[in-house]
Amino acid sequence: MLKNIHFNYAALATSMLALAGCTGMGETRSSVEVPGEPASAKAQLLEAGASVMQTDTPPSQLDVYLVGFHPLKKEPLHQFEAHHFCDQVNDDFLQCALYDGNTEDAKLNGIEYIISEELFEQLPEEEKQFWHPHNGEILSGQLVAPNLPVAAEHELMKSKINSYGKTWHTWDTAHGAQSEGGEASLPLGEPSLAWSFNRDGEANPDLIEERDQRMGIDTEQRRKARQDLVPLAKPQSGIDTLQGEFPSPTQPIPGVEAKTSN
Repeated sequence: MLKNIHFNYAALATSMLALAGCTGMGETRSSVEVPGEPASAKAQLLEAGASVMQTDTPPSQLDVYLVGFHPLKKEPLHQFEAHHFCDQVNDDFLQCALYDGNTEDAKLNGIEYIISEELFEQLPEEEKQFWHPHNGEILSGQLVAPNLPVAAEHELMKSKINSYGKTWHTWDTAHGAQSEGGEASLPLGEPSLAWSFNRDGEANPDLIEERDQRMGIDTEQRRKARQDLVPLAKPQSGIDTLQGEFPSPTQPIPGVEAKTSN
């Protein structure tokens, strides 16, 4: 598990299980029921046959699990919990399938690509507007890797400092989604570009508290444990993109700074 992330996390996790507690890992079930008839016996038989005779290699590579929160770039008050199941392609590129939970009934509701600072800086300027910064998610403690030993999760977050993500949500099913329209039982309309929280007070505290209680996570504890990562954080593009879009006062997160224009 967790291969190709600077070193072998599987070996680290195994060796540390007896030495340190793991991060939280409560269940999060989908809150959306999809219309339609239950799968027939024929459909179930076909699925069983396919599982034996066909390959599942691409999804079986999604062995890095992250949970965080996303606001939509054009509708920042529409905020929700996002479960990322990812494949670390190489040290500079992570690809993730997004779900609204972590159980068998979870609905696929988006994708996210995560790239290093080095790859981001090679993008055309017009492309950079689609990529959100990650330092706020990491240094605030909001982004977590459930059920990893504490030291392994810390190294994973360290490897993602200064990275950027491009996230499209295709279905409004996310657990805890806050919007006037509510949740949709089918994937309707155009995909929505998501962004990141980069100041304290941007994310609805009830959203974080509910996630923490359900999954056995302590966001504030994560934040304190990651203070040694602050000196590694560089100024990033997109930090101020959503500033002024929230009704409550916001405050800077130490270490999260906006990159000035050249």
